[in-house]
Amino acid sequence: MNNINSLNLALLGDAVYDLYIREYLILKYNMKVNDIQTLLISYVSAMSQSKVMEELINKKILTEEEMAVYLRGRNAKVKSKPKNANIIAYKVATGFEALLGYLYLHNKERLEEIIKMILEEHKWKSMVKMSLLKC
Repeated sequence: MNNINSLNLALLGDAVYDLYIREYLILKYNMKVNDIQTLLISYVSAMSQSKVMEELINKKILTEEEMAVYLRGRNAKVKSKPKNANIIAYKVATGFEALLGYLYLHNKERLEEIIKMILEEHKWKSMVKMSLLKC
């Protein structure tokens, strides 16, 4: 990983994921900013990221190298406490973000492939939430 600390990768991955999801939601839906923000949270919260990571693992989508990056991020000693998630989900989300940060630096094509899978898998959730927001 070129000696980049796992938590620094997670910090980068958090920003990268947030940007990809914001871009997707803004381009996909013509909604008020507050409604976009509500949808955004459904993607980027620690609980959501944890569920996404579990799906990636269960479907065996990740390479050995990607799993190693994820595990290093998940197992990194985090000093902050999660606000809206349990510690396990928070650590899984940290590993997910570390993976995204790593891919951003080393393999943007693979990063975009994984983001696209996530968006396809969770498209229906956004559609349901969007219809609820319009009510």
